[in-house]
Amino acid sequence: RNWQLSMSDNGSRVVLVTGVSRGLGRAMAEGFREAGCTVLGCGRSRQAIDELNQQFGAPHHFDVVDVAQEEQVNDWADPLLADGLVPDLLLNNAAVINANAPLWDVSSEEMSSLLNVNILGTHHVIRAFVPAMIERGRGVIVNFSSGWGRSTSPDVAPYCATKWAIEGLTQALASELPDGMAAIPLNPG
Repeated sequence: RNWQLSMSDNGSRVVLVTGVSRGLGRAMAEGFREAGCTVLGCGRSRQAIDELNQQFGAPHHFDVVDVAQEEQVNDWADPLLADGLVPDLLLNNAAVINANAPLWDVSSEEMSSLLNVNILGTHHVIRAFVPAMIERGRGVIVNFSSGWGRSTSPDVAPYCATKWAIEGLTQALASELPDGMAAIPLNPG
């Protein structure tokens, strides 16, 4: 495919990061800001989101969003897209992992939480932002996987299952996107 990460209309690349409040998400936000990108992000921690907004300032923007809740994702996306903040790079980083346990000891509630955040959350963000990216004709979607998205390990079967799903979902998405766009599953390890 012939794809590229292009500049947005204001001359700055727009990078959207889910799960931005800590760990890899926060590190990526800081790195992209230092690289001159406009960073948009979401996380579930009000305190962390407030800190990011204060630390980064405009034009960067961070919101409290639970990606497992489609309405929250849409309420986050709509004003950003209305302001012309269409991602050049969309990083679906938000994820949770189960407490170590054999699969038969993992509760339905914990399993549902992993499915809702790790798979449905990725789907919600794709549904909210990718149509605008397609309309613009460019952009890259990176869905974070794991080494456990291509292998397994005891006591984390639910997490492995969600990351295997991300691998397949992303490969299928890549085949659906028009020329000028790309989707990749990424194992950050």
